Amino acid sequence: MNFLHNIGLYIIMLQKMLHKPTKWKVMKELILKDTEDTVINSLGIISFVSFFIGGVITIQLALSMTGSFYPDYLVGFATRETIILEFAPTIISIIMAGKVGSFITSSIGSMRVTEQIDALEVMGINSINYLVFPKVIALLLYPFLISIAMFLGILGGMIACVYGGYSTMSAFIEGIQTDFIPFHMTYAFIKSFVFAFILATVPSFHGYYMKGGALEVGKASTKSFIWTSVSIVVFNFLITQMLLG
Repeated sequence: MNFLHNIGLYIIMLQKMLHKPTKWKVMKELILKDTEDTVINSLGIISFVSFFIGGVITIQLALSMTGSFYPDYLVGFATRETIILEFAPTIISIIMAGKVGSFITSSIGSMRVTEQIDALEVMGINSINYLVFPKVIALLLYPFLISIAMFLGILGGMIACVYGGYSTMSAFIEGIQTDFIPFHMTYAFIKSFVFAFILATVPSFHGYYMKGGALEVGKASTKSFIWTSVSIVVFNFLITQMLLG
């Protein structure tokens, strides 16, 4: 029953988010601030993780494809498919659930504990629109981060493959170009938009409706990460089944 109650609260929060909007002059500043906090400040960790994980994926694929039976370009082909279809959109989103999701939950939860949200309501401001809506708009840039993760993942894989002596650069590039299906990019970006919405709203829900004192903020952040990750995995399965199944 508690699970169904939370789903109902979440839907109500989404409805309230669109009602009684904050003035554009104020909203614009909030969107720019949230863009910096959630997107720009995540560039470093996403770039670092993507580059090295791309290299690790390529090395593991190359080691499992040793022998004359496999063509040289197959390592590049498998690396491209792995990074574009799953690593960049899904694994990066779970990492972002820990970084951005915890930040959103703790910041809104702290406002709840210090009664700043109550103060917004007293002033006649729609607190849900004021706090949640800018984060949703800011994370519309999330596919931009995913495209960087794709590029750096494949680049890291190519460098690891060539300098590790597993294949030549020309063979790896041939593999990247072989049997490329443009719809796979569309599929990856559709997933990215859905995951961006989850990353903005689920942590906001756990921060906004948390109860208790400062100690509960940490617990809410942990709970937020778990449910954001679960939501990403479930929607990943559903979207894959609908678009590729």
